[in-house]
Amino acid sequence: MTKAKNERSYIRMLLAIAIPMMVQNGISNFVNLLDNLMIGKVGTNALSGVAIANQLMFVFFLVIFGATAGAGIFTAQYKGNGDNEGIRYTFRFKIVFNTLLAAVCTCVLLMLAPTLINLFLLGEGDPADAAETLKIGISYMRIILISLVPVGLTQAYAGTLRDLGSTRVPMYASICAILVNLVGNWLLIYGKLGLPALGADGAAIATVISRFVELAILIIYTGRHSKMFPFIKGAFKNFKVPVDLVGKFILKSLPLMLNETLWSLGMTVINQSYSYRSLDAVAAMNIQSTIWNVMGVSFLAMGEAVGIMMGHILGSGELDTARQKADTMRWFTVACGVFFAAIMAAISPFFPLLYNTSDEIRSLASGFILIAACAMPFVAYTHASYFIIRSGGNTLITVLFDSIYTWAIAVSAAFFMSRYTDLSVTWMLAVVNGLEVIKCFIAFLFVRSGMWVKNLVKAN
Repeated sequence: MTKAKNERSYIRMLLAIAIPMMVQNGISNFVNLLDNLMIGKVGTNALSGVAIANQLMFVFFLVIFGATAGAGIFTAQYKGNGDNEGIRYTFRFKIVFNTLLAAVCTCVLLMLAPTLINLFLLGEGDPADAAETLKIGISYMRIILISLVPVGLTQAYAGTLRDLGSTRVPMYASICAILVNLVGNWLLIYGKLGLPALGADGAAIATVISRFVELAILIIYTGRHSKMFPFIKGAFKNFKVPVDLVGKFILKSLPLMLNETLWSLGMTVINQSYSYRSLDAVAAMNIQSTIWNVMGVSFLAMGEAVGIMMGHILGSGELDTARQKADTMRWFTVACGVFFAAIMAAISPFFPLLYNTSDEIRSLASGFILIAACAMPFVAYTHASYFIIRSGGNTLITVLFDSIYTWAIAVSAAFFMSRYTDLSVTWMLAVVNGLEVIKCFIAFLFVRSGMWVKNLVKAN
């Protein structure tokens, strides 16, 4: 009975962290769905252009996520150890590192956007449509780049609060930003209330404004609640971080940055391989990824919450407890994945009908959604496993588990099938998603080994 109560206690703590993130991500992705529908009403070329630009932005988001997560491993363990000074050091590191990284990415994407977007437009299709899609994608990208530094700073604030287990504040900030984005889209895409109809550019402007709003809320709220967040006291008196800690943070951040960069680039190459088979696949994949993001919020948030909780447990020195709770938390995450996968499969024939596009693209998207739904429980398992492994600071192992696997197995398969076989793009997607089973087996071995069970902050 005591053991059962203990298990329920950990599940309740897990849900307390995960539910605000689910709400935040759910609302965000639902609004992204509405964004897609709004842009889709402009036309298929606008939908494809924005989708390609956002695929490149996806790489940036994961790079920033990796940079924040490296120091975040220490933040979570400092929390378990009750060390506010340590938390303050990780926060300062995130602020400086993310700002520099965002500035570099802005310059790189500004120069390379035309070339990168054009890589997705090499498949079969009307050259005139490809040219218009390229023009829309470049214009959208140049506007959205204004938001990269604010996004980096937002991740420093929001990532720190989440690592401390305070997931509600980032949720509220995100919801406000989402509402601003939604209203801005309505005003600027279609030209309401006397404003010009800017199409995809209007969507980009609305997104940029919303990013600044989100950052402002986090800065103001955190600053005014220093009793709740004592790390913020004196955080900006200087940006001093002990050299030995900087070295430790970088040693954990760089592998995670490398992992997130390689993984996101791998996913970009996979999507480019689908587009190589057919330009229709670009629009169809955008439809599929939109509903995937909405339905995947449960296991995605749960996986991140698992990592935060495991960090707190490891930081407090309860190493045996961490090992015991890993499987419970992981299978609970899978259960969430199964539930939402069933919903996703059920709506797969109907969801693409919401888009103003061709019957061919709708049919392709329906198949894509069904395949993704079948893969969701397996992805949930590997996602939770990734955060468990990462919680103990095994960042090099996470690179092997995540990005090296992606390039060696998934990218190779997609590239080979697109260039050297006659398989349809639907079968290509099915094969690539089916390979997730191999990753589940690898995840089982890594977590079972216990190599991640480490306290990183005991000596600090």
